[in-house]
Amino acid sequence: MPSLTREEARERGSLLLVRAYCVDLDLTSGSDTFRSTTKIRFDAREPGSETFLDIEPKTLRSITLNGRELDAAKLSDGRFPLTGLDAENELVVVADMSYSNECEGLHRYVDPADGETYVYSFVYVDNAPRVFACFDQPDLKAPYEFELTVPETWQVLGNSEAVRTGPGRWRLTESPALATYLTALVAGPYASFRTEHNGIPLGLHCRASLADSLKTDVDEVFEITAQCLDAYTRLFGVGHPFAKLDQVFVPEFSVLSLDHPGCVLLREQYLFSSAAADSERETRAVVLAHGISLLWLAGLVTNAWWNDLWLGQSLADYMAHRVTSEVTRFPGPPTTFAARRKGQAYLPDQRPSTHPVSIEGPDVRTVQLELDRISYFKGHSALRQLAAHIGDDALTAGLRTYFDRHAYSTATFADFLAAMGEAAGTDLTDWAEKWLHTPNVNTLIPEITVADGHITAAAVLQGAPDSHPVLRPHTMDVGLYYADDSTTVRVRIDGARTELPELVGRPAPVFLLLNDGDLTYAKIGFDPVSRAALPDTLPRLSPLNRAMVWCALLLGVQDGTYPASAHLALVGGMVRQETELSILAEVLEQARHDVADRFLAPHERPAATARVAAALRERLARTDAADERLITLFRGLVDFTADTMELSGWLAGDGLPPGLELDTDMSWRIRYRLAVLGGMDTADVAAALDAGPGAVAEQFAAKCRAALPEASAKEAAWHAITRGADLSNYELWSLAEGFWQPEQSALTEPYVERFFRDMPAAARGRGDLVLDLLLRFLYPRYAATPRTLESAQRMLALDGLPVTLRRRAADHTHDLRRVLAARAAWADEG
Repeated sequence: MPSLTREEARERGSLLLVRAYCVDLDLTSGSDTFRSTTKIRFDAREPGSETFLDIEPKTLRSITLNGRELDAAKLSDGRFPLTGLDAENELVVVADMSYSNECEGLHRYVDPADGETYVYSFVYVDNAPRVFACFDQPDLKAPYEFELTVPETWQVLGNSEAVRTGPGRWRLTESPALATYLTALVAGPYASFRTEHNGIPLGLHCRASLADSLKTDVDEVFEITAQCLDAYTRLFGVGHPFAKLDQVFVPEFSVLSLDHPGCVLLREQYLFSSAAADSERETRAVVLAHGISLLWLAGLVTNAWWNDLWLGQSLADYMAHRVTSEVTRFPGPPTTFAARRKGQAYLPDQRPSTHPVSIEGPDVRTVQLELDRISYFKGHSALRQLAAHIGDDALTAGLRTYFDRHAYSTATFADFLAAMGEAAGTDLTDWAEKWLHTPNVNTLIPEITVADGHITAAAVLQGAPDSHPVLRPHTMDVGLYYADDSTTVRVRIDGARTELPELVGRPAPVFLLLNDGDLTYAKIGFDPVSRAALPDTLPRLSPLNRAMVWCALLLGVQDGTYPASAHLALVGGMVRQETELSILAEVLEQARHDVADRFLAPHERPAATARVAAALRERLARTDAADERLITLFRGLVDFTADTMELSGWLAGDGLPPGLELDTDMSWRIRYRLAVLGGMDTADVAAALDAGPGAVAEQFAAKCRAALPEASAKEAAWHAITRGADLSNYELWSLAEGFWQPEQSALTEPYVERFFRDMPAAARGRGDLVLDLLLRFLYPRYAATPRTLESAQRMLALDGLPVTLRRRAADHTHDLRRVLAARAAWADEG
């Protein structure tokens, strides 16, 4: 199907006014296809004109325009030409559509736990034509009614109220005007929990085999939902804009959430079948808050064209972290964002595929590829910087103006910026140009001169890469830390060098921190005195600043300006005294999987990870059984230890920290680490799965099988990943995640070349979303050698590579090149 261009959408949008959709789906006709009958009423502003309809059927049965049957053979590449339009038109399309198993259209899943079948729609961006015939562009909003035929034991959910009209028959009542990509359909024997808040019916749903996991947390999820609804009502000046809100945890989901009006879909990883650390519950709260905010930010006001999708997502991420920290029991989302998610924007923002936050793609496919962590997390950071720049009151006033003007309609980024500028009393065009329309990240370095114990001169040097030499305005605080106290000074940075007279004459600090409070988006450096003081000063900083500094240190490791060995030494100190759960969780994960596994020289890795493991054992020995950090610390030790006897003992229940429950999740984490180290075999994995089957166990078992240090296990996993046609998404991702291990470089070395040889063909059988995640796991990320780079370049030089493969492989190759450069920098230093 050709990717819809902006010009095509503009022409079609100016011609048509869509009055209503009525869609009838029969989900009882088999496991491969379903019958879709769509009736569309629409007006043509120019009678006699022509346009096209979007539909991707397996078989187009019939298509009738104003009572006139059209030739179904005219369907080509997902488009059907419509000619001779009347002023008022009725189009009826009957088609057999294929179910999806890769989140493209109507996804169908059979639960291995009980054999029950579940379906849900994934029509985000351009997949609606795989479910029903439509004019698939966001500015052609229209009301929807859905009729469904399903097995009698099923229930149906969607954007509007679901009414059972007969045995196996359901109707979703007419919705408000929606964009095609915001329509939602969910059907199956879902387990449901319901309540009401301020007159809004609320529902939580999951597949029946996971009902106990949801039941345990129903009160918490409903409470967070209610808190977020109230907070957004206060912030946005308008109440929840739809009649009800269902939140459904769905299987094999390739994104974290899809945020349809009235029916938000969520990934099942947020259902906890085992003990969960509060950091995981905090993440779930942020995801819930993100989805709820989009009921306003995408549902109430919809982007007029796909290129503005970033705005809703950036605002949603900013609002989710802010609101969760302000109104729920979780105060730490801004800290977690600084420690982890912001770094997930810095990394792609330095890759070849970097792009502005604001997407200017000429067609839907380009927009879809560029809606990524830059859009979400750099966009979030830019909006946080906007709040610092104009003030929070102006930001809130601007949002209220924006919603008031464009409620239940569409808008553009220009509309949003106009509302913000009016509220702030200033023209924000130049600010937006530098922050939102230009790629890459700035570097801020302090320059300080001290005499007689006082600052005599201070400045900030701002740098930018040669590829994107844009210098931005930064409103931020500078933190001055002394032996017994500290203070912050608000400054504005603009240009390559900004003098800071605000600091001159003040006592020289022990530690100077740029971007105190994490108000801006930039890589920060340290002056020599502050860098030397890091080990002693870092524990004294606020949680948010500690998180921000840890992110800066990781960026330094990636840039080759801070040694991986020094980073891990700081981690050992952090483990012994860090109180903030999110920092413990994020820094331990980064230290193991990024710093130790990739950037540290391989010969240094065993001793360095052993030192972190020793620090974790020491901390665990003095951690109370009721301490919320217990699970996170123990998970860290499982990751860092290389002692198979220790791991096997824990699996048998010996030597566990008091208060730690060896539940399904923890048991499989230990088995996975044992599998990597050769402490388990295929029979052990199978026996464990037989003894305790379930979704979590099956995914871990697949990871374990791929992780075994056996030639036969690697070959079996590779064959399944690259050639297996019947793998579920979960199994595919699990096998890929377990395959490469830094301890097994000799065993997996032959597969480095095989990756670049086999992936072009394997990628063609995968959808973009599934492939994107697969490549993140399966790219040979530990094989940091010139030979790997040569193999990558040979593959990238091939003609006809799938777009997603070419783009992501180029990015991962760039990351690998940075690993080599960083290792070389500190090898030379030594």
